[in-house]
Amino acid sequence: MLTRIDHIGIACFDLDTTVEFYRATYGFEVFHTEVNEEQGVREAMLKINGTSDGGASYLQLLEPTREDSAVGKWLAKNGEGVHHIAFGTEDVRGDSEAIRGKGVRVLYDEPRTGSMGSSITFLHPKDCHGVLTELVTANPQH
Repeated sequence: MLTRIDHIGIACFDLDTTVEFYRATYGFEVFHTEVNEEQGVREAMLKINGTSDGGASYLQLLEPTREDSAVGKWLAKNGEGVHHIAFGTEDVRGDSEAIRGKGVRVLYDEPRTGSMGSSITFLHPKDCHGVLTELVTANPQH
């Protein structure tokens, strides 16, 4: 069962400049940064608030590390902006299978490692009314 909005992913050309905008404008501070080589991105997670299920809600700022990454291709086509929405779940594997059973294409056969050691998968935007949707099971150590 989906429990919360985990994060909104925002694609950007310059991570440092974008982080500074969110810090100066809204007062959001960086909670975590990392480079995800598999996804081809450098990212910053800005924590918005904690949630009753022990998770949190974030803005995830994504800068591609290579042009052929999914975010790099998306930026080339669309420019900066909202890239995806992610919903938190206690069981990314089980929920993705249940959603697949309803006719929605799941992009990964097996969940992959996401930000802060989370377990993730994505749902095809054409099956989700044009919205790239991510399912996330948070790493309990974060």
